[in-house]
Amino acid sequence: MLVAGAGAAGDAVAAPVPGKSWKAITPARAGLDAARLGRIAQTAEAGKSNCLLVARDGRLAGEWYFRGTGPDTAQDVFSMTKSITSTLVGIAQDDGDLHIGDRASKWITEWRGTPSAAVTVRDLLSNDSGRQWSPAIDYQQLLAAPDRTAFAIGLGQASPPGTVWAYNNSAIQTLQRVLQKATGQDVAAFARRRLFAPLGMTHSAMTTDRAGNAQTFEGVRSTCRDMARFGTLMLDKGRWGKRRIVSAGWVAQATGRPSTKLNAAYGYLWWLNRKGFISASPLVATSLAQARAPTATTGRLVADAPAAMYWALGLGNQLVQVDPGSGTVVVRLGTAAVQPEPPTFGPAEASRVVTEALTRRTSTRTRAPTGRERAVSRAR
Repeated sequence: MLVAGAGAAGDAVAAPVPGKSWKAITPARAGLDAARLGRIAQTAEAGKSNCLLVARDGRLAGEWYFRGTGPDTAQDVFSMTKSITSTLVGIAQDDGDLHIGDRASKWITEWRGTPSAAVTVRDLLSNDSGRQWSPAIDYQQLLAAPDRTAFAIGLGQASPPGTVWAYNNSAIQTLQRVLQKATGQDVAAFARRRLFAPLGMTHSAMTTDRAGNAQTFEGVRSTCRDMARFGTLMLDKGRWGKRRIVSAGWVAQATGRPSTKLNAAYGYLWWLNRKGFISASPLVATSLAQARAPTATTGRLVADAPAAMYWALGLGNQLVQVDPGSGTVVVRLGTAAVQPEPPTFGPAEASRVVTEALTRRTSTRTRAPTGRERAVSRAR
């Protein structure tokens, strides 16, 4: 087991990370074309963005603010919260407090003796839990509930786990109970102590519902710079300088391969650029039969971007984009809309930083997991 905060024997020299402030370098020194970055920023501004940030190898290579915002302007990042929740689950697993193969009913006692007893933590992270779901449940009833965790837990089991993929906000909110019971800590405090504070994410916080439950499906408030710190952590496979925050094995599991046969574009609450069946809509559920049908959608979220690229995505095209091959992190925050009207700025536009603006293709930052980290990953 790797304990978050501890170094691992044999680690490479720690890659540079931001201190209290980011070190800025010119696009040219970062191996990026300044003119092309400028055109991408113009697209972001026209696309209702509040900010756009490009970092490479742990340094700030470009930053733009629009619509009266600035570096300290925090906003709701919506479903990018899910990727933060994923990382908190990874930290809890590293600590030995849970294993994602555990049944969630170990902590959600209301599910014992019901069809939901079979749902694992992995199912909740993969969005194939089979828990009851509909647009009205997720986008009206859940949001109106004073106690969102209790509401989510109280829903029924619509399908056996692993047979239907749905972007299920209510199911993900049940991870609040799992994390709180498994760690014995308030989830918002756990996030602050184990993730936000070590990374210097001083303008970030998990918000709570009216009952005081941390919101694990949405609700984190953050800034472009803070979310870039989070992306840099993932780029560095869970390390922050000399400190281990979450294991490299977890980062590989969460972002390195699909978590379910039902959606090749989905890891553990992260969006992947993997080829296969894709459902990127929060309003569509997909069965195993549909995924295997000849008419099933295939391809990648961004066809000409690297297959290893991945994203934290939120309502209104909030995004953190991580590309391990080029060592780049892109963050875009903007206005919220269920179905953004063009022009907008999403993964296709953000990926242009890698597909169009790179003048140096390789990163100075990427390293392979250590032998100990590979052993931890295999043990899971």
